[in-house]
Amino acid sequence: MNKNKLFPQINGILHGGDYNAEQWLDRPDILAKDIELMKEAGMTSATLGVFSWSAYEPVEGEYHFDWLKDVMDNLYNAGIYTVLATPSGGKPAWMAQKYSEIRRVDSYDVREHQGVRENHCMSSPVYREKVANIIRQLHAHVGNHPGLIMWHVSNELGGECYCRLCVKRFQNYLAEKFDHDINKLNKAWWTTFWSHSYNSFSQIEPPYKNGDFSIMGLNLEWKRFTTWNMNDYMKSEIKLLRELTPDIPITTNFMQLYDGLDYRPMAKELDVISWDSYPRFHNDYESLADVMGQNTFDHAVMRSMKKDKPFMLMESAPGLVNWHPYNKLKRPGIHKLFSYNAIACGSDTVQYFQWRKGRGSFEQYHGAVVDHLGTNDTRIFKEVAALGAELDGLSEITGTLIRSKVALLFDWDNMWAIDDVKALGQESKKYPETCMSVYKELTKRGVDVDVIASDEPLDDYDVVVAPMLYMLRDGAAESLAAFVKRGGQLLSTYFTGYVDKDQLCILGGFPGNGLADVFGIISEEIDTLYPSDRNSVSFTDGSSCELRDYAEILRVGTADVLGTYDSDFYAGNAAVTVNSYGEGKAYYVAARIDYSKLGEIMEQMMVNAGIAIKDLPDGVQYHCRYADDGTAYGFFLNNTNEPQTISEVHGTDIQTKNIFDGKMELAPFGVSIIKENN
Repeated sequence: MNKNKLFPQINGILHGGDYNAEQWLDRPDILAKDIELMKEAGMTSATLGVFSWSAYEPVEGEYHFDWLKDVMDNLYNAGIYTVLATPSGGKPAWMAQKYSEIRRVDSYDVREHQGVRENHCMSSPVYREKVANIIRQLHAHVGNHPGLIMWHVSNELGGECYCRLCVKRFQNYLAEKFDHDINKLNKAWWTTFWSHSYNSFSQIEPPYKNGDFSIMGLNLEWKRFTTWNMNDYMKSEIKLLRELTPDIPITTNFMQLYDGLDYRPMAKELDVISWDSYPRFHNDYESLADVMGQNTFDHAVMRSMKKDKPFMLMESAPGLVNWHPYNKLKRPGIHKLFSYNAIACGSDTVQYFQWRKGRGSFEQYHGAVVDHLGTNDTRIFKEVAALGAELDGLSEITGTLIRSKVALLFDWDNMWAIDDVKALGQESKKYPETCMSVYKELTKRGVDVDVIASDEPLDDYDVVVAPMLYMLRDGAAESLAAFVKRGGQLLSTYFTGYVDKDQLCILGGFPGNGLADVFGIISEEIDTLYPSDRNSVSFTDGSSCELRDYAEILRVGTADVLGTYDSDFYAGNAAVTVNSYGEGKAYYVAARIDYSKLGEIMEQMMVNAGIAIKDLPDGVQYHCRYADDGTAYGFFLNNTNEPQTISEVHGTDIQTKNIFDGKMELAPFGVSIIKENN
């Protein structure tokens, strides 16, 4: 057994989902039927209690946990384990009415009414006390239950609060960060502009919508503070859970590249990373392969937060969601393909929201395993049950890990800074989309890529790609320079190295902090193109490609020119360069060129680094997970509706037992897991 297996109690890949049993307490027949159907669908876990606070404590101090214990007992007796949530994501109405301080204040300084979810004040001592109390009650009643395998902290943490408590914490946070020296803050935020200097930390307010949102440093620190404050709140729950049940692992469910929180500091507090994946399948503006490619990027972001263990696909829709602009059904076969994509990218679970559709309220039409029809003969139920049977047979995969020699740098605060900066084109910055597009070009070549922060160690990597690294965190430039110097292959793009961590422009030329020497160029100007503008780049190998959106004008130093602009006043100037620095090479792409051409450049970097690439048909993904003993499991996924032929496949399909030593045919939307020959 692999040492990184998350749940030794469970055979195969964990298969489960959110089970809102509290919505059906008046229907014991349905609760009994659910157990029967879960067994038939191959479910091995159920997530309970996500929004159960008003069922646990309908009035202050009156507790009802017998129903929870009964449900957990029935699940456990059927071989189904429980992921138990703390109910803090949905506070009861009685609490909001009695304790007004727990209700958030919005960015116009208005106290919010009770409603929806995840709207409690993170700073409120009253709310933290109430949460601690309900957790203790949960532990007293079911904390030692043999079916409990994981704690799930709250649900999709998010949002911000501008109340007096949070404002005071923000001021204290800033005072600590700037060594209680208001002049240091004024200098870092360039507050002499528009006469915005502060005399004390008590004068600083958050960036209210009807207040001061013109200081880039203030806006950025508010975002960072919101992460710090939410993390501090989350840690208060985790600390108590660890004291009560030290042997039960803890997670919380993240949401893609949610722009309200930087997940990486929060990830450090968790035992396992989990996240909720809801791609917009079958839309009218991108292919299925593109949708799956973006989802793969999201998986990589999550997986890379804890590279030493699998992650969890905590939520997904077996059919459709109800909150997209257009709620399209998953077509037959897509649910299986989507689920195997998660496993291929490092997940050891496939879980759903939700098990059974509710009869009313906001998510009554959100997809579920069991529809309002309530039977086992629906298309969705049959697909889920068939998948469950397959997941049960994948024990040898559990605990295996992805090992990557390629990293893509992505920072949440860089995303915030780029989004906020008054520069470029307001509609065409697209930093996250740029990172995803670069990532997809790498994975088209069968290369797994870690997505990491710019200040993480680079020792394990031979190729690093840093698109639009506008903000340089402390030490990031020095780390990149050392990486190239020891033989690494580095690529960065336009809009790199312009500002420091406080969003002050770096003097002496972009990219700053020594990166101009690494790349052998200086960026003097950056041109923003209208959508109707046209330009292109011609390369020394005779090829050419279009560019769009952005073009920097470079002053070339020690770098070799690989491509030049074809038109405008900077025609003939360098657009793509490479510089030898130490034992490595640093590529600089000064314009937003076609991603296919960028992919060719990165392919050359991988060849330089000795990283194996695969010749895959368009729309086919390859990922590889490794066992403790080095056994490699290659996943081939066909994201097209046509059969595809894969070459150079050597090994045994662990499900069909077919042996391959050359070509393999992959059915439309097909999946094959190959135990590769050494």
